[in-house]
Amino acid sequence: MGITVPGAGSNLDVNGIVSQLMAIERRPLDLLTQRGADYQAKLSAYGALKGAMSAFQTAMNGLADGAKFQAATASAADPSVFTVTANGKAVPGSYSVEVQQLAQQQKIRSEGFASASSAVGSGMLTIQYGTYDSGSNTFTLNSGKPAQTITIDPSNNTLSGVRDTVNAANIGVSATIINDGTSSKLVLTAKDTGASNSIKITASDDDGTNLDSAGLSQLAFDPTVAAGSGKNLTQVQAAQDAKLQIDGIAVIKPSNTVTDAIEGVTLNLLKSNAGSPTVLNVARDTAGVKSSVETFVKSFNTLNQTLGNLSAYNAATKSGAVLQGDSTIFSIQTRIRATLSAAVDTGAFTTLSQIGVAFQKDGSLALDSTKLQAALDNNFGSIAGLFTLVGKPTDSLLTYAGATDKTAAGNYAVTVTQLASQARLTGSQATGLTITSGVNDQLDINIDGVTASVTLGAGLYASTDALAAEVQNRLNGAASLTDAGNRVSVSQSSGVISITSMRYGSASSVSIIGGNGAVNLMGASPTTTAGTDVAGTINSLAATGTGQALAAAAGEASEGLRLTVNGGALGARGNVNLSRGYADQLNKLMGDLLSSDGIIANRMDGINASVKDIDRRQEDFNQRLTTTEARYRAQFTALDTMLSSLNQTSQFLQQQLATLPKNNP
Repeated sequence: MGITVPGAGSNLDVNGIVSQLMAIERRPLDLLTQRGADYQAKLSAYGALKGAMSAFQTAMNGLADGAKFQAATASAADPSVFTVTANGKAVPGSYSVEVQQLAQQQKIRSEGFASASSAVGSGMLTIQYGTYDSGSNTFTLNSGKPAQTITIDPSNNTLSGVRDTVNAANIGVSATIINDGTSSKLVLTAKDTGASNSIKITASDDDGTNLDSAGLSQLAFDPTVAAGSGKNLTQVQAAQDAKLQIDGIAVIKPSNTVTDAIEGVTLNLLKSNAGSPTVLNVARDTAGVKSSVETFVKSFNTLNQTLGNLSAYNAATKSGAVLQGDSTIFSIQTRIRATLSAAVDTGAFTTLSQIGVAFQKDGSLALDSTKLQAALDNNFGSIAGLFTLVGKPTDSLLTYAGATDKTAAGNYAVTVTQLASQARLTGSQATGLTITSGVNDQLDINIDGVTASVTLGAGLYASTDALAAEVQNRLNGAASLTDAGNRVSVSQSSGVISITSMRYGSASSVSIIGGNGAVNLMGASPTTTAGTDVAGTINSLAATGTGQALAAAAGEASEGLRLTVNGGALGARGNVNLSRGYADQLNKLMGDLLSSDGIIANRMDGINASVKDIDRRQEDFNQRLTTTEARYRAQFTALDTMLSSLNQTSQFLQQQLATLPKNNP
């Protein structure tokens, strides 16, 4: 019988054999692929966890704000008279409110011009604010509102040009033009209400005459002089304060928004109810505090559920979640629970359970509304400390100004060795009260490192106080000082003027650098007093003073603690108790866990490194598989060729054997 072998020429299935062998060779690669998929699933799980922790941190950051737990509500019996809001400083109570007069702003108008395009004149207009007393016919400058100057030149010297320039300057006055049918009149309206915001306008007219009724002087308005002598506008509406009575106490305010009559309460006056008082009620916003506590519990439970879902074991399916048994999840859960289980030093309440928030068997939090309500009724003011960052100085002249994540809770002693002071320039002689234009009206000064040049109003001043007010008004209106946020206070004693920087500390400075009015105003050799920074210790360690701010030393438990020293005696100044409530602590904890070098980032970095390693190993393995497959294919192709040759030889031998003579026995 002939030899028979299937293959190429004999039907040998080389592709099938190689395919089956490569399937066996690929089994380790399949394991790597599965491992890579597992890592990707963990990355997705950590991404979900990171998102949940970030949302929790946002909620805790909001709840760390003390205002969330110190809110108050207020209502008016007749809201058509006034509306009212309150904050945590408001004391619950009932008040009788009678609005006798609403505040209003001053309005003044020009005489009629032929049209809005009529030329007015060129020069400068200086607008000052103050209080006009018609009884004594005096105008007292408002020290809180500096003088403002606008320039009118040929490019804007029409009535409409003046209007547009005033409005563009944003100097506390709005301008409109009203046409009465025969002429156009410029109407100027103070933006702020109140008697102290009356307007005085001084013209520096390019025609050389500032007090007549021609040129730019047409827009001058000095309420203390006669019409046509620097008073060429007509008052349409007088500036006036709001007047009201609260529980029979007379209250006068410059605005219809009254923020400081009742502490923590803001009144928005709408109309007069003279003779018919209405009731204002203030109460604690217990509903708002309840909502904040509920938000705290809900936010924690949402994060806790996410942690559980990612690490749970399902007994029914006998399968674990993606991060089941993960040490990072366990560490996060442990640190959160430890934070919530530790007591905080806030006073009346030290644990969440005291206000009805407690852990359940499944690790979630539950809220006992009855217990919370009792806490609100009995100790409303202490609940904030359970959740927020609170700093309480024992000295009334120390103000807690803030802390950082590095500041540890604790009680820190404060000692002040030097108080902050302001720089001051004091004249060497009594100032002259006569200011003459072009002679002694110019003052060049440097305030806190910023230079300014001002021109004082010419005239004979009634008193040194009046001249001091003019100097202050002009300096605080100087553009360079305003842009830098620098301000001064100008006072006088026995006719000698002092200019004081409003800034505290070593950055505070005042010096005269020139001007034809310097000697008249300050004398030949004024005295300069430099500003000093506060100095002292916090927790017995030297603190850094900047102005009135005292900051704790770095590298210590108190690092990041900031205080404002508002005067007082030198020496020991009591203590500052800093407590961190649960929302504040959890906000900080989430920040640490989610930081670029935190536990989540490190774990994800490790997984990403493993994914990259698997990708590299898969690439190497694929290259080896390509080589192996080529070897198998070469070997089996050679076998196929050999079998084909053997088959041909077999066929030849069969043919040869068939031709041999048969043996006969």
